[in-house]
Amino acid sequence: HQRQLLLASENPQQFMDYFSEEFRNEFLELLRRRFGTKRVHNNVIYNEYISHREHVHMNATMWETLTDFTKWLGREGLCKVDETPKGWYIQYIDRDPETICRQQELEKKKKQELDDEERNAKFIEELVRRGKEGKEEAVPVFTELKRENEEEKVAFNLNKGQCASTPAPKSSSLGPNPLQAIPSVKRKESGPASSSETKDKKKKSALDEIMEFEEQKKRSLRRDHWLHTGIVVKLITKKLGEKYYKRKAVIKEVQEKYTAIIKMVDSGDKLKVDQTHLETVIPAPGKKLLVVNGGYRGNEAILNSIHEQSFSATIIIDSGPLQGRKVESVQYEDISKLA
Repeated sequence: HQRQLLLASENPQQFMDYFSEEFRNEFLELLRRRFGTKRVHNNVIYNEYISHREHVHMNATMWETLTDFTKWLGREGLCKVDETPKGWYIQYIDRDPETICRQQELEKKKKQELDDEERNAKFIEELVRRGKEGKEEAVPVFTELKRENEEEKVAFNLNKGQCASTPAPKSSSLGPNPLQAIPSVKRKESGPASSSETKDKKKKSALDEIMEFEEQKKRSLRRDHWLHTGIVVKLITKKLGEKYYKRKAVIKEVQEKYTAIIKMVDSGDKLKVDQTHLETVIPAPGKKLLVVNGGYRGNEAILNSIHEQSFSATIIIDSGPLQGRKVESVQYEDISKLA
């Protein structure tokens, strides 16, 4: 012990820098692994850190207090820190390249969804405009009522038809009788039944186009996360050991969309893995599965057939309002076996 003190007294700055770096790395690793990017009180993290037996004491580092260390993290840009009446809070800044790439993909996905909505609105406007084209609306012509002689009486003929023996009243000074034009307008409106049928056909065709567009949009809707509880997956990484490589497991819990708690089928061990280390499992024909991505995401289905050349399958939806629908050319990565 005395020899260690002599060595430290010869070059105290070197030892202090070493312990400071070790304290910083272990503190940030605990913050990243335990709380992620959540905002948390610095005392909560520090108390959990010093609960480990082999931790580095703060009095061996370059920081005198936890507050000084918290402020230093904020100045270096390693964390977001803010002071409140209850103390200092820390929020870890994740600069992992995979995380940054994932955030960029999410932003691109949101932008693409907005573009799809704008395109859908323009498409509907175009259909409405095409539906209005060719439709002639009867525009009434209004004339000014003039009376040259104040003593002359105004007479209107309200009869539907005019007999040949009954002469028409003479009112040349008043111009054409507006009420006599009503039967002609009605005759125009009550045209042949074919015109109304063609209008109905136009409306139905426009509606069919909208439904087909929505169906195509729904099928093309994909997300970058596909984990679901209750499905069977396969480990495709060797980082967890050879005994888990290419082994099947069941997802018991999904955390933050991209991380899963799995239970191995063979050994029963529980592991926490990222979705990049997992792949879907295709069941035998006739067995149940879950659609994990695409337009039918979240629906249970039955595997009908497998197409090995195109790496796709044909499924029959077995739940929801689309039950009984047959869907072809579903990619392997969009479906997985149910446990």
